[in-house]
Amino acid sequence: METKVVKATLKYYRMSPRRVREVADIIRGKRAEEAQNLLDFTNRRAAVALKKLLNSAIANAENNFSLDPDKLYVTVIAVDEGPMWKRFVTKSHGRASRIVKRTSHVTIELGEKSEKVA
Repeated sequence: METKVVKATLKYYRMSPRRVREVADIIRGKRAEEAQNLLDFTNRRAAVALKKLLNSAIANAENNFSLDPDKLYVTVIAVDEGPMWKRFVTKSHGRASRIVKRTSHVTIELGEKSEKVA
């Protein structure tokens, strides 16, 4: 029996991938409902964006593929590096220092647990 995989992506999120990965690691492999609860009580800024992304993926599964939201779980959550914004700040003696503002691309895939017949 084939399992449907539902994807949702968040691109150009203005936070470094390292910080987003810390939150993403918490929900990897969890049931969708459990992941929502974990993100509700995670005290990190990235948790808000990941919760919106998870809700979007659940809505995609429900509306586009007619999947049951109670059977969904997070199969893959990948946080990749997006483009970096390069800025400069002035320093003493006419010098300048570079500031790199990092962005992230987050991809989440939800799968449906299939009931195994013994």
